[in-house]
Amino acid sequence: MSLSQILTPSIQKAIQALFDVTVDKIEFQTTRKEFEGDITMVIFPLLKVIKSNPVELGNKIGNYLVENLPEVARFNVVSGFLNIVIADSYYLNFFNEIKDNHKFGYVTPNPEDKAIMVEYSSPNTNKPLHLGHVRNNLLGYSVAEIIKASGKKVYKTQIINDRGIHICKSMLAWERFGNGETPQSSGLKGDKLVGKYYVEFDKAYKAEINQLMETGKTEEEAKKQAPIIIEAQEMLKKWESGDEAVISLWKKMNEWVYEGFATTYTNLGVNFDKYYYESNTYLLGKDVVQVGLDRGVFEKDPDGSVWIDLTDEGLDRKIVLRSDGTAVYMTQDIGTAIQRVKDMPDVGGMVYTVGNEQDYHFKVLFLILKKLGFDWASSLYHLSYGMVDLPSGKMKSREGTVVDADDLMQDMTDTAQQISEDLGKLDSYSADEKAKLYKTIGLGALKYYILKVDPKKRILFNPEESVDFAGNTGPFIQYTYARIQSIIRKADFDFSATTNTEELHEKEKELVKQIELFPEVIQNAAQNHSPALIANYTYDLVKEYNSFYQSVHILGEVDLTKKVFRVQLSQKVAEVIKSAFTLLGIEVPERM
Repeated sequence: MSLSQILTPSIQKAIQALFDVTVDKIEFQTTRKEFEGDITMVIFPLLKVIKSNPVELGNKIGNYLVENLPEVARFNVVSGFLNIVIADSYYLNFFNEIKDNHKFGYVTPNPEDKAIMVEYSSPNTNKPLHLGHVRNNLLGYSVAEIIKASGKKVYKTQIINDRGIHICKSMLAWERFGNGETPQSSGLKGDKLVGKYYVEFDKAYKAEINQLMETGKTEEEAKKQAPIIIEAQEMLKKWESGDEAVISLWKKMNEWVYEGFATTYTNLGVNFDKYYYESNTYLLGKDVVQVGLDRGVFEKDPDGSVWIDLTDEGLDRKIVLRSDGTAVYMTQDIGTAIQRVKDMPDVGGMVYTVGNEQDYHFKVLFLILKKLGFDWASSLYHLSYGMVDLPSGKMKSREGTVVDADDLMQDMTDTAQQISEDLGKLDSYSADEKAKLYKTIGLGALKYYILKVDPKKRILFNPEESVDFAGNTGPFIQYTYARIQSIIRKADFDFSATTNTEELHEKEKELVKQIELFPEVIQNAAQNHSPALIANYTYDLVKEYNSFYQSVHILGEVDLTKKVFRVQLSQKVAEVIKSAFTLLGIEVPERM
């Protein structure tokens, strides 16, 4: 039970007893640093129903609490704020209750509750994953883990964009220029090999455009008439008609890509419970359009195209079926959402991890599903996120100027190695131990740097800055965790028993207060779909621990009761760091 939950009934009783007034809600906030107190009650709202001045009102309520509630030690009143000092016994009792709970903060899902499906990654099979995909994967995976920790059943999914003209471009370029090259013969990961030919297509396409423009064609005409794009369009038609040779090539090249993706996902530390493929879903939704027409949700234009008019919702008209009867992306997304609930009937909501350039699309999609009468449509959420920029500028896949996800992870590992070697603290490590640690630090730096930022904000990614061992970084937090493990290894005495130290040092109390916040932070992060809340909470916890570490003796403390408690407190901080970082998909090293 939180402090506010403990205090509220007693404050309501105080107001009833002192002023014969009933209040439903009590407003609390964190006590400002310059005043003594652990939690502050805001008095101003009461002045509407109680005729008194704020200082007198605060003093009366404060005295009542001290006399009637053992958790309250003392208080002070500043203007319209009652700053309440909580007794050390409350924090000690709390700590002893949770010190052996290794899942502290996590809520076990209720089997009866509806599940949440979180979609992320959803790449195209014409190129490897890049830095933008890294943010998408890290956000989606972390949000899924946080929602799960908050007490919900979660399914992780993605829809793989494995069809369309962009896929045919890679296929055609490989046929033209590949000379039978394979991942095995080239030594390239399958996704990188296919991505190489996507770039080759673009080079050939641009060359043909230039040639046509030299003959007097406009750029627009040249783009449409270039033989290679016409051939790619023909290949797409063959794919749609089930041409055996095209389908065979498509399957072969997609398999190369899937093997490459699997390696990247493993290295990045993300996973999925279910996969959807656009080649299986692109026709979904067409039947739903007819249902929507029958219900008056959609309307048909004279040319046969089908639309939904959302102007009364502040949006515009949106097409859901072309005049030739073919589906658009919106049709497909409508059908896929419905199919997912059919596949997993316990799904009661979905989170779509997609960049903010698709904000409008998802507003329309969710509104259409609501108008079609699906009750779960009110539990759909677009986890919209900003782009990741580099100091060198924007990335372009077709020009081959992207930051490849595999290369980025390797670069981060190499950077961690360089910094660690410069610090010179790993002389006793074996080569394998060093390699594992470099990867843990490098990936921890990358993930934390991306996840500590509010998803909606754009990121300028600076690899060197992210691997700093000081400040709000992953390695700084990992180092604190490793430092605590060292303390625990050196503790050559039994520290398992419950301790009842009579009073807490100010730094001990602050640390327990920070630990106490963890369950609430998880719930807030789940509700806000924001791993940044977990990341920055962990940084605050580590700052508080380092202040504690600098201010008191731990293993050097002569009072055994205090020493035992401080080791227990250190161990609990490490547990919370590990739990929080697990939600971010970040590993913590036992030694650093």
